[in-house]
Amino acid sequence: MPSTTTVFSAYSSLTASSMLVRAIVNEVKSILNLFIPIPLQRKIISKLGCLYGHQTTELILNIHEHGGGTRNQMYEASEVYLRTMVASPSLARLAVSKCQREKSLAVTAEKDQDVVEIFEGVQVKWRLICINNDSASQRREKQNFYELSFPKLCKEIVLSSYLPYVLKRSKEIKEENMGLKLHALGLHRGLGGVWGSTNLNHPSTFDTLAMDINLKKEVLEDLDRFVKRKEFYKRVGKPWKRGYLLYGPPGTGKSSLIAAMANYLHFNIYDMELTSIYSNSDLRKLLVSTRNRSILVIEDIDCSVEFKDRTSTEGASNRNQFTLSGLLNFIDGLWSSCGDERIIIFTTNYKDRLDPALLRPGRMDMHIHMSYCTPCGFKLLASNYLQIQNHPLFEQIQLLIKNVNVTPAEVAEELMKSDDSKTSLEGLLNFLQSKKTHPNESNAEEGERKPTNPKQAEEQKAGKGNKRPKKAKKAKVIDYDD
Repeated sequence: MPSTTTVFSAYSSLTASSMLVRAIVNEVKSILNLFIPIPLQRKIISKLGCLYGHQTTELILNIHEHGGGTRNQMYEASEVYLRTMVASPSLARLAVSKCQREKSLAVTAEKDQDVVEIFEGVQVKWRLICINNDSASQRREKQNFYELSFPKLCKEIVLSSYLPYVLKRSKEIKEENMGLKLHALGLHRGLGGVWGSTNLNHPSTFDTLAMDINLKKEVLEDLDRFVKRKEFYKRVGKPWKRGYLLYGPPGTGKSSLIAAMANYLHFNIYDMELTSIYSNSDLRKLLVSTRNRSILVIEDIDCSVEFKDRTSTEGASNRNQFTLSGLLNFIDGLWSSCGDERIIIFTTNYKDRLDPALLRPGRMDMHIHMSYCTPCGFKLLASNYLQIQNHPLFEQIQLLIKNVNVTPAEVAEELMKSDDSKTSLEGLLNFLQSKKTHPNESNAEEGERKPTNPKQAEEQKAGKGNKRPKKAKKAKVIDYDD
């Protein structure tokens, strides 16, 4: 047996030798960095790995479509990036589709096929996997994920260089081919945070809106100020979001204003139907699955749901209901910070029906009254629809518009009835005179609403039609705290 002194002496010699070897290796690396580019070094290392048998030792990364209730950003980037590789000779099957009003075809690789790419001397291989699972509720749910495989030796290259490159390149591709989307709840998938989408091709712009000029300018300035204030919101400790309430009679252009805002900011729209939400947890899932730079719209908030008195104790025993407090927390509570650069818009025909808690600043920051058509709005509509700036009938029409409650939608409808300017203006003049003579016959009379269900129709026939009908009970919403 060697003595203790001999063992320690051998250990010291070994340690000193390893330190010397490490120093030499580091010195060689420094010299290589001076004369050989890093991509070439990686290629050499990859080839050396193949010589030592590493080519059969692969590492596989699974990139799932969803994670944590939201769509995986890396999955989306991979999906966009791989569309540029459909010319790969390894592909035998391609999927071709075309959305309505899209100018070009969308060509993608079918599932279970290898898409091979060489990145800085490293071979990476992509494959789309689709699995259909039967859930406990007997509903088939599809799980999609990308399988990315490469030599284990190249793990650092893939994680530190290749995947960031895919993210960056996919962002550039989306910006090059960006089109606005209108999202709605995917009915075939339930409330799992999944939104279906279609192209938003609404032509409305601020130039075509028949709004008061000063109000239009105020809205534009507010939007410009909002998108430029990222650092401001961070400094004051507020989520980067803005709330708008659009209120006024039907046909005054609330939906057109929303489309104009989306086109102006280039934000996607999420149309949220509150009648499809049955609990606060459903609302949270939908919120976290929306993206940044988007407009979330809740139309006709006064009649979409029936809110109980916030001081009522009726909801205390039923915590699984969709509550007003849940909606308030969604607007400006902790959950409102799950995303940046978002706009929330409520619309209503009757502002006085809304709970005051929904209207305060921080929830609905700017209240925009969409009023009846004005003389200025009429001139803009005449310019857009008839392409005329003046006409002898303008003065009579503008005088009537000052004294008659007529919506921009009604004016536009009259202007569309003929291609001849004089005929259209005469028809509009007759329409306005008729409204002035018989104002109670107008469907746009504020406070009047057509029956929305058979029960309301029966009440109106029974002589109760003069009263404002109760809100349609589409979804029961109870509130138990603020």
